[in-house]
Amino acid sequence: MENRTKIAVSILIAVMLAIAGGVYYYVGHRMAAKASDAAGHADHVEHAQYVCPMHPFIVRDKPGSCPICGMDLVKKVAGGATGESGESAALPPGTVTLSPTQLAIANVATVEARKMPLVKEINAVGTVAFDQSRQAKVTAWIAGRIDKLNVTKVGDTVSPDAPVAEIYSPETVSAQLEYLLALKSREKMKALGIVEAANDGLIESGRQRLLQWGVREDQLEQIEKTGKPIMSLPVYTPISGIVIEKMAQAGQFVEMGMELFAVADLTAVWVELSLYEDEFGLVKPGQRVEISSKAYPGRTFEGAVTYIYPFLDKESRTVRVRVEIPNGDLALKPEMYANAVIKIPLADSLAVPVSAVMDTGKRKVVWVEMEMEVGSFEPRHVTTGMRVGDYVQILSGLEAGEKVASSGGYMIDSESQLAGGTGHEGHGASSPKQAADKKAVPTQSHQGH
Repeated sequence: MENRTKIAVSILIAVMLAIAGGVYYYVGHRMAAKASDAAGHADHVEHAQYVCPMHPFIVRDKPGSCPICGMDLVKKVAGGATGESGESAALPPGTVTLSPTQLAIANVATVEARKMPLVKEINAVGTVAFDQSRQAKVTAWIAGRIDKLNVTKVGDTVSPDAPVAEIYSPETVSAQLEYLLALKSREKMKALGIVEAANDGLIESGRQRLLQWGVREDQLEQIEKTGKPIMSLPVYTPISGIVIEKMAQAGQFVEMGMELFAVADLTAVWVELSLYEDEFGLVKPGQRVEISSKAYPGRTFEGAVTYIYPFLDKESRTVRVRVEIPNGDLALKPEMYANAVIKIPLADSLAVPVSAVMDTGKRKVVWVEMEMEVGSFEPRHVTTGMRVGDYVQILSGLEAGEKVASSGGYMIDSESQLAGGTGHEGHGASSPKQAADKKAVPTQSHQGH
């Protein structure tokens, strides 16, 4: 009986010990799991950051509001792309991913790079000038006294058909009388049947001298027909136009070659433009030019480039370009200021908005949206050409059809730097083809740029 009691007690003790061991193991395992979860959560909290979508340099370790704009801070997990879920995506180095909230707040918009016809407009200022090929001086061909002045003031209209003045010259009167005497002598010789070559030479010599003094052929015919000299020889202008300068007075004695009037034909004028060094190389003779003036709001005058001067003004660093403008109504006045637009068509070029290109001073970068990852952008270095209005030519680094951030680029760049990337100075292949080439050929790491 006593042995049975001892055996029962021993079995009871063994069962109690087994139960106690199971409880101990279960409790210990649960506590270890809780500790592990707590450590993982603490590690997650330690790496969690909250940033302002509008001011990425505002970083906090817990939720709150931006001290600058008052917006709610957005959760960001270090080592991964920023998103509302905080999950990281396996994207190329330098890629930035923005959440829908950030995209909306930063007003990020994309546009497709495409080829388009571009027309480069060069805007320049200039001055209306006389067409030098349409100017002339009226001078005295003989010495004498101005007996009559038909043009009395600047602004008078003149033409080669009407004399502008009449000059009395004793020398020309004597030359005309000698010419008439030679003609009469020849007639008498002919009547007597005498042919004298010397007399013919004298007549021709007198004729040429009168022509050199400005006597016209019709005037010589008049002298020969009437047998009388012209006492006051008329003076004519060589071109039609307007008197722009008057130097003669009635009754004035003049010397041979003295200037009497200056005449200009203003039915066509020049506009001389000043173009900078980076502009005049695009301009060629024959290109059309539109001219406007404050004197005629809304009116446009059209002309063409006729000459590009072969020297540079060292003070203004500009080259003068001559444009010829028809001016039948004399609206354009010499010395007026004018604005010019020269439109130069360019070949179809790949182009993006100017706002899409970030110029760092060392290189130019665009943010290209990943084709399969909406909201994810990678930096791409590009080479730009001419700027045409709101667009800029892309010579290399981008391909037609790729989408670039046309607004909000600085927000993307700031996000890249905040994430520990290098922003616009860091990664970024020139194009997908160059990126593939880089993968095929081992290169040095870009880390540390």
